[in-house]
Amino acid sequence: MSNLAWNAGGLMLPLGVAALTVPQLLERLGPERFGLLALAWGLIGYAGAMDLGIGRALTQRVAGLRGIGELRSIPDVLATAGRITLLAGLSGGVLIAAAAALGAGAWVRTDSTSICEIRNAMLLLAVALPAQAMTATYRGMNEAFLNFREISLLRAGLGVINFGGPFLVSLLTSQLPWLVSTLVISRWLALLMFRRLAIGCLLSTGDGVQRGSYSKRVAASLLSFGGWVTLSGIVSPVLVHADRFLIASAISAAAVSIYVLPYEVVVQSLILAGAVSSVMFPGLSQLIQERPDQWQSYFNKWLRRIAGSMAVVCTALLFILPVLLPLWVKAALQPESVVIGQVLCLGVFANAIGSMFYALLHAKGRADITAKLHVVELPIFIFALVFLISNYGVLGAAWAWVGRMVVDAILLAVCARACRV
Repeated sequence: MSNLAWNAGGLMLPLGVAALTVPQLLERLGPERFGLLALAWGLIGYAGAMDLGIGRALTQRVAGLRGIGELRSIPDVLATAGRITLLAGLSGGVLIAAAAALGAGAWVRTDSTSICEIRNAMLLLAVALPAQAMTATYRGMNEAFLNFREISLLRAGLGVINFGGPFLVSLLTSQLPWLVSTLVISRWLALLMFRRLAIGCLLSTGDGVQRGSYSKRVAASLLSFGGWVTLSGIVSPVLVHADRFLIASAISAAAVSIYVLPYEVVVQSLILAGAVSSVMFPGLSQLIQERPDQWQSYFNKWLRRIAGSMAVVCTALLFILPVLLPLWVKAALQPESVVIGQVLCLGVFANAIGSMFYALLHAKGRADITAKLHVVELPIFIFALVFLISNYGVLGAAWAWVGRMVVDAILLAVCARACRV
């Protein structure tokens, strides 16, 4: 429970900072530039897929090695994972930079923001990709050692900078590259700190810090699991962020604010589910291997707790949002945002349930199932988004997102229950 408390606390502090700064950012930047900043948050979040799923694979592998006492193999796993994610992050950065240079920012409809400004912001985000990819490796190492206190403190700091950095910059300028630069700096600082903590985990084994070396055998093992996580990691952020990008393209960048404001409020209620699943994953991975007759009761206990608590939270949000949103963003609030937030509450509950079965499938080593489900869902979701946005505007995007969350949760539950270890 202490790990859960630290994990939840590390996620809640940035929420408080966001609550204070986002209304001010919206007022200072205006709907269009705030919408572009929201796209930057989405893009840098998507960059997490550039770790090729190695961070998650490393957590499962190291947790297993700790369970059977093979501590001397851990440095090689970490060194191998680090090299893979470095190369992947550099490759991703080059691709984003090339896209920016070729004018990829021109598809966003803007009135007062130049294409040059958007291009420079994209180039800055490209610099963050190697750090974002490698951070996943070192964070995965810490999760395998159940080092959630330090992870939570770092995550809290990163979250504070994520919202507080652009706010402080907005006091001086509304130029998008300067706003985005705070996101880039925070990712590189996070990498250095997570790496230091990972070395501390190796020291805690009592064997000292052995210099690990790259191993083709270990790389193949990590990629066999991580490859499916990568596929899911590439598709999943598209599923998560496609709504706001399609809104920007089909309607306007300003319309993104109408959707993002209630979305960010409602989705923050997933803090509890995210904290539970990340804490549960390494322990469940180890329990499935060591005591296969006990993992089901362990998982079902946490599933009941999440279902009950999220039902209460989402029901409360349905009634609170009409009061909360106007108090939060005041005159900048569009009336449609309240209804959108209430609709999204339904999807949040389904997402919380689905995240538990997602973690269960990965703990069983079946990342292939989650990846295949996401691949199947992607074209259906994009079609639904295009159709519903065209006919119902921003509200249509909300209903498309809810529909995907419900279908995804049902499919994950069916597959997780049917899948044998």
